[in-house]
Amino acid sequence: MVRSMTGFGQANRSFAGYTVQMDVKSVNHRYCEVQVRIPREWLKYEDLLKRTVQQEIKRGRLDVFVTVERAADASGTMEINWAAAEAYRSAAEQLKAKFGVEGTVTIQDYLRIPDLISYREAVEAAEEDLEREWTHCVQEAVQHLVLMRTSEGSHLGEDTLQRVQALESFLEQARQLAPQAVQDYAGKLRLRIQELMQQPVIDEVRLATEVAIFADRANVDEEITRLLSHFQQCRQLLSSPEPIGRKLDFLVQEMNREVNTIGSKANHSGLTAIVVEMKAELEKMREQIQNIE
Repeated sequence: MVRSMTGFGQANRSFAGYTVQMDVKSVNHRYCEVQVRIPREWLKYEDLLKRTVQQEIKRGRLDVFVTVERAADASGTMEINWAAAEAYRSAAEQLKAKFGVEGTVTIQDYLRIPDLISYREAVEAAEEDLEREWTHCVQEAVQHLVLMRTSEGSHLGEDTLQRVQALESFLEQARQLAPQAVQDYAGKLRLRIQELMQQPVIDEVRLATEVAIFADRANVDEEITRLLSHFQQCRQLLSSPEPIGRKLDFLVQEMNREVNTIGSKANHSGLTAIVVEMKAELEKMREQIQNIE
């Protein structure tokens, strides 16, 4: 199953007096990289979310955006850290005595102290229950992401298959044209020798030898065979359930190498034109494959 590396998924869940929303966005990346943006007071669940995402996604850069809001009907109490408040008041008194400054500590000053006042739920959930809820929420968001990646991946797979078919058609044209390239070379060589010697009689044995050397040097049977094998492997990969992006990228590189070799061997305008068309198709295929997981 071909999957794209771009997509988006979202999920909402309410538990323990909170409403949690998770947005998961993915783009192309060579490896699997997960970044979680979560409110500071919930940072302890960051690694849990990363591991859960990586269980399903194998390639791509993923950004997980977490929004946490207290439910409208949530009940609880505000708790004051009296020890911290006393410590701040004592420190203020010492500063006044030390430096002889005037002033008093107001309620606004106390409210600015970080973590001095905290909210305590009326009914606290067990840690394993909270972990389960966080896990289920991100799993749901990832499922929606995977659906989008799979939908786009199917289009990428179809496009890649069509390009393979086009390449096979071009390759068949090249295979049929290759013998003609040798014949054309023989005719050009004969005319060139006649021009240089300025006589109609030439050494047919020497001519046949030169043509045979050219035919051996210009033979592209091995390249055609390897290309056909690469095309078959590409078709097999497109039906594989595993992530195939890297393997396809490698295959395209190998195909490009064989096509370049055919181009360097072929001293023929018709074969050169076919090679140009094949390289254009391979470049389009490479661009599409960059987005496959």
